[in-house]
Amino acid sequence: MRTTKQMKYHNPVLLQESIQGLAINPNGVYIDVTFGGGSHSRAIIDCLGPDGKLIAFDTDIDAKQNQIDDSRFLLILENFRYIKRFLRLHGIKRVDGILADLGVSSHQFDNATRGFSTRFEAELDMRMNQKNALSAYKVLNEYSQESLADLFYKYGELRSSKGIAKNIVQARLKKPIITTDDLRNALVEFLPRGRENKIMAQAFQAIRIEVNQELEVLKEFLLQAPDLLNTGGRLSVISYHSLEDRLVKRFIRNGLFEGEPERDVFGNYEVPLKKVGKLIIPTREEIKKNNRARSAKLRIAEKI
Repeated sequence: MRTTKQMKYHNPVLLQESIQGLAINPNGVYIDVTFGGGSHSRAIIDCLGPDGKLIAFDTDIDAKQNQIDDSRFLLILENFRYIKRFLRLHGIKRVDGILADLGVSSHQFDNATRGFSTRFEAELDMRMNQKNALSAYKVLNEYSQESLADLFYKYGELRSSKGIAKNIVQARLKKPIITTDDLRNALVEFLPRGRENKIMAQAFQAIRIEVNQELEVLKEFLLQAPDLLNTGGRLSVISYHSLEDRLVKRFIRNGLFEGEPERDVFGNYEVPLKKVGKLIIPTREEIKKNNRARSAKLRIAEKI
């Protein structure tokens, strides 16, 4: 039974759809690479028989408080970019399904001290793994103007990225950018009335992606997934912004993140995965209950 603490940790998105997408074999081996509050893991375990097994990954030490007391469950407190390495350390070479619920957990957003949310006046941190050396503070106060402009454009999709970067550099010459308000004050001329929260959210997203190397982690994970899956095994991935979803979509379709795969003389090409069903998005009812579900997209693939 879930404790109150576990229930507050994370409000899962597309829970039933993502679990159904795994087409769970009760005696199979499954991976939840984004354990968090454990909601998806618990749903998977509910589908397993006595010989089934679930391994979960999470880089956030806070996730340990949601450990599942079940002999079929193993929590590995490591980044899922190293999934193959740590599975092999535990004697696991192939699995029957992998689930990834990308992005930031409700717990991380709602904990002001973690610095993930624009809603709080707090120190800028944004590290999912609090042992990492790189933080939002270091990005904002140590990156060059050119590097800042690049990350705000690529990861935040902000058209005014060069002006934003220039203002940050000028502001930090007077005093370090430490808190949410410090950053907001540096960007004030780029925050038109009515769009302040959207622009700040895009800036936060860009910094967070850089701090946690989110897109590189996702790429490394996806490249390993086909080798880990048994034939017929499923990959179920929930993403929350276009940069993540684009990578997932392209990899499922082409086995690549850019360009097209090489074709043989007959015009055919081989890819490791095949798409299962159509893109799944939350219902209006789910979005009404959980506003953070509004941007979620679920894609399911099967090992060929």
